[in-house]
Amino acid sequence: MTTPPDQSASKKVHVKTWGCQMNVYDSERMTGLLRPLGYSPTANPDEADLVILNTCHIREKAAEKVYSELGRLTEVKARGGKIAVAGCVAQAEGKEIKARAPQVDLVFGPQSYHHLPELIAKSAREAGLALETDFAAVEKFDALAEGRQADGYAAFVTIQEGCDKFCTFCVVPYTRGAEVSRGTDAIAAEVRDLAAQGVVEITLLGQNVNAWRGAAPAGATQDSLGLGGLCRHLAQIDGIERIRFTTSHPADMDDELIAAFADEPKLMPYLHLPVQSGADRILKAMNRRHTADTYIRMIERIRQARPDIAISGDMIVGFPGEDEGAFEETLALVEAVEYASCFSFKYSRRPGTPGATLPKQVAEDIKAERLQRLQALLERQKQHFNAQQVGKILPVLFEKPGREAGQLVGRSPYLQAVFAPLPDHALGQIVPVRILSTRPNSLEAAALDVAA
Repeated sequence: MTTPPDQSASKKVHVKTWGCQMNVYDSERMTGLLRPLGYSPTANPDEADLVILNTCHIREKAAEKVYSELGRLTEVKARGGKIAVAGCVAQAEGKEIKARAPQVDLVFGPQSYHHLPELIAKSAREAGLALETDFAAVEKFDALAEGRQADGYAAFVTIQEGCDKFCTFCVVPYTRGAEVSRGTDAIAAEVRDLAAQGVVEITLLGQNVNAWRGAAPAGATQDSLGLGGLCRHLAQIDGIERIRFTTSHPADMDDELIAAFADEPKLMPYLHLPVQSGADRILKAMNRRHTADTYIRMIERIRQARPDIAISGDMIVGFPGEDEGAFEETLALVEAVEYASCFSFKYSRRPGTPGATLPKQVAEDIKAERLQRLQALLERQKQHFNAQQVGKILPVLFEKPGREAGQLVGRSPYLQAVFAPLPDHALGQIVPVRILSTRPNSLEAAALDVAA
């Protein structure tokens, strides 16, 4: 691999991240790739030699936010620094970025950031824009299998990228490519390395994480694994006490994975399973491959396997053709499921997606009114779920200091933020605490016992 001639020099990199956990993970790995080149991370772009904007293309006007941010980075260029645009906006609009923002030195998509050291070298040699937006997920996985530095007691691990579902509202198949699964041995190696550095909890990431398929490890009775089998395999690694995964697609929620919730105690009782709408007509227009009834029946099966599971999801209001009746069906589904948490959005037209050209686009004021009603219902459900935890003893992984002196904050098995008065030596421990009360977005607790 070619590297810049001054790689031993002390330099700083600032990475600004938009979007999902996959982008957070990618940003972390980019920082790791640059450490051998002499770059240390900084939270201040004004002192950075390299600024990377790691972008998301899911929401409306995502690209415009990038150009606005680029306009604020003139000082970086004035003192000789470099600017890079990474992620899904780079993938979707690479040539447009080159035309509209000549101050940008590097443009690379989410499947290409493992080439970052080479792109920096190329940019230094040619003093021109380096553009890299080819899909190469398998190569990327291979390049990132080693050398990661853990940052805390919980870590993301990418196991799958891309999407073959082609929901009509979504740009992911066009910016992340087809579904590709990372190899079992490479995943396990990264998790073992993280565990050796003190990581206790891992979250497996993928655009459709439960579409993951891989070869079974040596000595296994079966030839291949699904996500449920992978969770069981990773649960055997010393030091790993908690496993989560996100984001799942209902079409890939198989029996093996549901069974894992019942019989693998290290798999946390939390499932993010987006439905997007409660109206079959809208689901069909979205190309979601499930109906409201099949989704509800699936939730019932999952709860039979793990009765205390917290269900999370995604909802879109105002998809083309959604009338008041269809929206009421969405509210009915939400009532039936009883979410512990749920993300909800107004539909936004993404250029290049089939949904953008559909007739019967919904007016913005109607979208806003429906979103307000939906979010009010979802907020009531979240607060009801949180209130049910009061008085219970929950095991909480405490990860960092809280807002007050002598306080730590961690995550419950259900992914709720939990604050408790604890000494610093409880950091990185899973501590049983009694839940005392709820706040709008967290729980207050008292510790029962802390190991010395």
